[in-house]
Amino acid sequence: MTREARVGRVERTTKETSVLVEINLDGTGTVDVATGVGFYDHMLDQLGRHGLFDLTVKTEGDLHIDSHHTIEDTALALGAAFRQALGDKVGIYRFGNCTVPLDESLAQVTVDLSGRPYLVHTEPEKMAPMIGEYDTTMTRHILESFVAQAQIALHVHVPYGRNAHHIVECQFKALARALRYASEHDPRAAGILPSTKGAL
Repeated sequence: MTREARVGRVERTTKETSVLVEINLDGTGTVDVATGVGFYDHMLDQLGRHGLFDLTVKTEGDLHIDSHHTIEDTALALGAAFRQALGDKVGIYRFGNCTVPLDESLAQVTVDLSGRPYLVHTEPEKMAPMIGEYDTTMTRHILESFVAQAQIALHVHVPYGRNAHHIVECQFKALARALRYASEHDPRAAGILPSTKGAL
């Protein structure tokens, strides 16, 4: 049986930003990203490639102020597009987890595509404040914004790490894999919604 393509497309425009996100959950990891924030582009590239999501992100924001609005609004649109692409969630695994090392850093990510937004996030304190033009305090806010729109429960734990680049990047890689595993179809549960409540 041929399934319908699981794709999401969201356009979000405010006085601060203009964002377009397109995602195909059943893609091959083809990524076309441009937000104007180089390190953020690198992280979104990791998300698409390791999740095997075809991902297009085009953001124009008020970078003359700082990168906050650009990063936040992109994450909100990405979460909304992901939720749209999930569709009715029939036949998916629903739960996914992945542990990813990056040299001295380690990220542990667990996700539940539950329909209820909840984030638990821990990472080492006293990280370098900036990676290029990327404010490292934004990582949690990216996840908060994504979770709010995607309507998922997400636990991200980095028990140790030293290099800020590695600490952030291993989170995005582990998130990509966990989302991929949770959103894939379970061949033993075709046509079944993975919830005893009858709704997700």
